[in-house]
Amino acid sequence: MAALIQKGTKAILSKQPTDIVILSALRTPITRAKKGGFKDAYDHELLAHVLKATLAAVPNLDPAVINDIQIGTVLSELGGSKAGRMAACHVGYPETVAFQTVNRACSSGLAAITGVANSISTGQIDVGVGGGMESMTRNYGSRAIPTQLWSELKESPVQDARACIMSMGLTAENVAERYNISRADQDAFAAKSHQKAAKAQQEGLFDKEVVPVTTRWRPNPEQPDLEEEITVTKDDGIRPTSSPESLAKMKPAFKPDGTATAGNSSQVSDGAAAVLMMRRSTATSLGLNQNIIGKFVQTAIIGCKPDEMGIGPALAIPKLLSLTGLSTSDIGVWEINEAFAAQAVHCVRVLGLEGLGEERVNPKGGAIALGHPLGATGARQVAALLPELERQGREMGVVSMCVGTGMGMASLIVRE
Repeated sequence: MAALIQKGTKAILSKQPTDIVILSALRTPITRAKKGGFKDAYDHELLAHVLKATLAAVPNLDPAVINDIQIGTVLSELGGSKAGRMAACHVGYPETVAFQTVNRACSSGLAAITGVANSISTGQIDVGVGGGMESMTRNYGSRAIPTQLWSELKESPVQDARACIMSMGLTAENVAERYNISRADQDAFAAKSHQKAAKAQQEGLFDKEVVPVTTRWRPNPEQPDLEEEITVTKDDGIRPTSSPESLAKMKPAFKPDGTATAGNSSQVSDGAAAVLMMRRSTATSLGLNQNIIGKFVQTAIIGCKPDEMGIGPALAIPKLLSLTGLSTSDIGVWEINEAFAAQAVHCVRVLGLEGLGEERVNPKGGAIALGHPLGATGARQVAALLPELERQGREMGVVSMCVGTGMGMASLIVRE
């Protein structure tokens, strides 16, 4: 039976048997593509680690009661689904657990979580895992992206159709120009992302969400047979010394007179994340109520012009608030993906979040500092949000991101 739509603070914070509850939200460290700790790892290898850790996080859960796994991925070996299914079986999920991959570009991880939640809500399944994986080292700009395209699309008279293959960096430049986001504002935002992430890492604020991963490391590309074993325990893209002044020295990355640089854009990264969900009545019957850490409430998705795709959160979040009967002031913590500083600054301004303070919007930094492993980011944000809500003693949080080809996605999560 489908769950009733919950609207208003009282209804959303109440506990109902039909609630879709979260029992675990974990991620690997996020590392720099081609340079970081996972440069010699596979996306499905990283997925295997978080899927195994998910079972370990709820030791009284019989893996056989899990009905489905949905994993976001944009670029992947074997189409993603084959390798991912192999990884699930490899770490102890029985053959009865179904598997699929989801591709909604940058929101793939959140789309996978939403898909599992919707399946639980409609009674299709009782227990599921949603998450994401990405090795941009292995697949970004490679054979994983076909280069052939129907010629009529390339020459379409519809500008929005042509713009779907525009460089994401150029869409950021469009946002900066159209909405008056200065280079100085972008660099200041990017520097703050690194500073917040560095402080959070130093204070151990990522410890609850991060699963250490032991993998291989080849120190010399010219000697592929020379291999070491390393254990990656933390994100390695954070630059504690970043400042507006240092970032101001970087050259534009996407057009000669532009303002978007490698320093004020999200990092190309590798990582994986997974979220375990079930109906509250199922958790009760399995004796797992003590393991509940949160509740999935609702997701909103909306399209926008492809050539300014970064404004997506500024459109999706108001839609989410309307669907749930909430206002901006009801939300304790906001996790808004930093694809580019230009679009993140614009969204924060339009949504009226500038005055909330550093603790409320991306309090542990965002993708500019941590990285943006495309398919995993949405699930990574959920893993970041729940312990932060607990730390701050706040109840409701929003995860949101812009999406390539022109979309925005946002989800409401409640802490328990």
